[in-house]
Amino acid sequence: MPSLGADMDAGTIVEWLVHPGDAVRRGDIVAVVATDKADIEVEVFDTGVVDEILVPAGESVPVGTPLATLRSEGAAPTTAPVPAPVPAPGEPAAPAEPASPVEPGAPVAHTRSRASVSPVLRRLAKHLGVDLATVTGTGNDGAITRADVEAAAGSRAPATDATGTQATGDRAAAMRDALAALMARSKREIPHYYLATDVDFSRARDWLDTTNATKPVTERLLPVVLILKSVALAAGEHPEINGTWVDGAFVPARAVNLGIAISLRGGGLIAPALADVDTKPLAQLAAELRDLVNRTRNGRLRAAEMSGPTLTVTNLGDQGVDRVFGVIYPPQVAIVGVGRITERPWAAEGMVGAHPVVTMSLSGDHRVSDGHRGGLFLTRVDHLLQTPEQL
Repeated sequence: MPSLGADMDAGTIVEWLVHPGDAVRRGDIVAVVATDKADIEVEVFDTGVVDEILVPAGESVPVGTPLATLRSEGAAPTTAPVPAPVPAPGEPAAPAEPASPVEPGAPVAHTRSRASVSPVLRRLAKHLGVDLATVTGTGNDGAITRADVEAAAGSRAPATDATGTQATGDRAAAMRDALAALMARSKREIPHYYLATDVDFSRARDWLDTTNATKPVTERLLPVVLILKSVALAAGEHPEINGTWVDGAFVPARAVNLGIAISLRGGGLIAPALADVDTKPLAQLAAELRDLVNRTRNGRLRAAEMSGPTLTVTNLGDQGVDRVFGVIYPPQVAIVGVGRITERPWAAEGMVGAHPVVTMSLSGDHRVSDGHRGGLFLTRVDHLLQTPEQL
């Protein structure tokens, strides 16, 4: 069971996408794991053949528990057939069950136990008043999917409590508890310092207007894409901002994987990672950001996206917030806050005028960096945004 965040102690196997004997390659999605925050797609890190499934679907196990074994292609399976039980002396042997004849070409009925249904879907079904025994699954091998549950619910109203208030759902409550515990740990263990700077966004806005005029609506760049790229480039130049605190020491990251704080429709917050942000063209970064947000809100993330962030960005500009000072996500050592872009009085070249301005903040870990180094980082982000054509 992979660790999919500092606040994860255990996970539940929702679904296996492979079976013993299947060949897999490094990076293939082999299972779906449910956590308090989302259903996560788990990749395999080696190439080989699935030898044995150790944890069945529906079972919850602690982080670090082996889920399956692999063998190299061509190697013999390590699992032997399970022998029939031997009756005790004097006890008659149990009669063998006659096999049901199946005509060639006849459809084979797939059965799926209630235990193998995703815990998330069980909670959703309970919330919507759906009896899972009456739901026909349309997924692999008859697996019940979210769409199946929602379709079975039809137009029924969400369940309410005795006061008529709509139920919030177990996952939202569990996510809030997990986030509260993680943030309490952060404020208890990490000595935060806070910095902020106002950035003139005029040149970036003008460049975006010119660039987007030649692009289809679905491919236009948003201001946040420029901000993310600038933050990533600056983090690459200031490694004390980009890394983790592990076992009492700072471990600088080899790549800049930005965690993107994303609010969920049903409540809660999750911050999966965009990988190698400093090396990607803006168009690719924009497409990957759209995909990440969509999959996050649909509850389908990948393990690497949950375990890989090296620095987080929280953007509350869309919520009308002028400035935000974030709480660091352990074991990371910094978080960047982004407010809304607003027209403000701005003095430039001896003239005062209305300029688009965004306030950017840094919450840093004083065990690793200080206000001087954090200030240099924010100043570098500002300088990069003044030359958007070079991003």
